[in-house]
Amino acid sequence: MKFLQEIASFFTFSEPNVQVVFWGSLILCSISGLVGTFTLLRKRSLIGDVISHSVLPGIALAFIIGQKKDLVFLIIGATITGWISTYLVDYITKHSKIKNDTAIALILSVFFGIGILLLTNIQHTDNASQSGLDQFIFGRASAMNSSDIWLFSVVGVIITALIIVFFRGFSLLSFDENFSESIGFPNEILKLLLSITTVITVAMGVQAVGVVLMSALLITPAAAARFWTNSIIRLAILAVIFSGVSGVLGSAISYTYNGMPTGPWIVVTVTIVALASAFAGSKSGLLRKYLQQKRNNTKILRENTIKLFYGLNTSDSHTKRFSFHRIWEESKMQKATLRKGLKLLGRNGLVDFSNGLYETTDEGTKEARAIVRKHRLWELYIARYMHLQPDHVHDDAEGIEHVITPEIERELEKELDFPKLDPHNSEIPY
Repeated sequence: MKFLQEIASFFTFSEPNVQVVFWGSLILCSISGLVGTFTLLRKRSLIGDVISHSVLPGIALAFIIGQKKDLVFLIIGATITGWISTYLVDYITKHSKIKNDTAIALILSVFFGIGILLLTNIQHTDNASQSGLDQFIFGRASAMNSSDIWLFSVVGVIITALIIVFFRGFSLLSFDENFSESIGFPNEILKLLLSITTVITVAMGVQAVGVVLMSALLITPAAAARFWTNSIIRLAILAVIFSGVSGVLGSAISYTYNGMPTGPWIVVTVTIVALASAFAGSKSGLLRKYLQQKRNNTKILRENTIKLFYGLNTSDSHTKRFSFHRIWEESKMQKATLRKGLKLLGRNGLVDFSNGLYETTDEGTKEARAIVRKHRLWELYIARYMHLQPDHVHDDAEGIEHVITPEIERELEKELDFPKLDPHNSEIPY
């Protein structure tokens, strides 16, 4: 209860610095989510690791040169070393036998190692301004001030405007680089712009999250949004929302625990959002996949079971009512599966059951004929156009019959000129 009260006090801006932390975390994380959308789509997730680790020597060098902890100067230094690291990764990959992942590991470790050495050297000096530089490793949003917020806001507006203006070009570059170039888009310029915006975003974001965890903030919101939509516009919007909310909540939790670094809590929060999205996402979440698979299995069971009655009615003209044992003999199902299928048909009004015998209703007979018609049309199609022998077409048709839509069925009928017999010389029911 006390924890919730402390969280609530964060959002009431009860302390002067809280409002700065709120807006700073919101702006930095939202920009990261927006830029990270294209990093994810271009399958360059690891490049965020390279940049986030390589900004550390830039921050240290900027401090050594300027001898003061000026955020603008530190961001400039971070941007320069961050951009150099991405250039070196691409250069090494193109001009040597070293693969991309190896080049990333090499540049990441070298730059981060240099950054740690420089920070250690700075800490052994008597410059009082060096206090707090080590917080860039894990982030500390509470170190921000109002002038920092104005800087982040201006840069954020510029980055957002840049992405809006070049959104179509960035989208094409992310999905099909060759097509983008073929229709006249300047791919190299677009790559440069994306690289610069990514580096600047990471350089600013380390203030809140730190160099170690910045890559997670860059990629995870977009990855979470991917479970909810296939639209790149909605993907970018959701990534901004997820990252912004996670930044604010992570900062609020960090605020309630004195001495707790902000970065880890922001990353934990956005990870929880990603896990929830992976489970409940409306496009490709695990729950949706499970329900879709369950619906598909139910549909297949219903159609396979009702199809049995067509064979029984055709082979036995003396009766339309059959025992469970007789139906089971016609099928290749296990008895438990068949019972489940028959119960399903009964609930759907396709089969009547009385006195221990099953009989299809008019609707059931109609559906059985439709399933058999699709099956035999497809058998004839692949036998005629794929030149398969009649004894090789049945298994393929068993799977396809469940996904043939009415539109495809009509096209098959036209293409085959409304045939009367399938490859086995069995009648195709209409």
